[in-house]
Amino acid sequence: MGASDDRQRVHFQSPAYLVDRLDAMADLLGTDRTELLVEAIREYVESTADSEAFRERVAASYYEDKLDVKTVKQLVGPEQAQRLRLLKADLESDPFELAAPEEERDIYSGDAVEADETTTDQR
Repeated sequence: MGASDDRQRVHFQSPAYLVDRLDAMADLLGTDRTELLVEAIREYVESTADSEAFRERVAASYYEDKLDVKTVKQLVGPEQAQRLRLLKADLESDPFELAAPEEERDIYSGDAVEADETTTDQR
């Protein structure tokens, strides 16, 4: 059993009718309440993490420094966390200092030139 599979006890309160239904389902399926709860939580976490709205919320919180990279990895996975980290670094970097053109040019003046479709791209 890996570190990510280690069990942790969680205590919470639930409406009695939900616990009763859960116990009845567990009996019918030949399992226990804990396994049904774990599976329900797993499905919820996976479907939430896969939703675009959730990913956007994570990104916004990360860009606003409300989440660290470690938490972002837990929420959306290492690949997406790396993309967000790189984009944030890019957004925080200074823009390129490009000099203005030396002379004004009107790119729309003059005659239009058509591309020769018979030549092939030699890239």
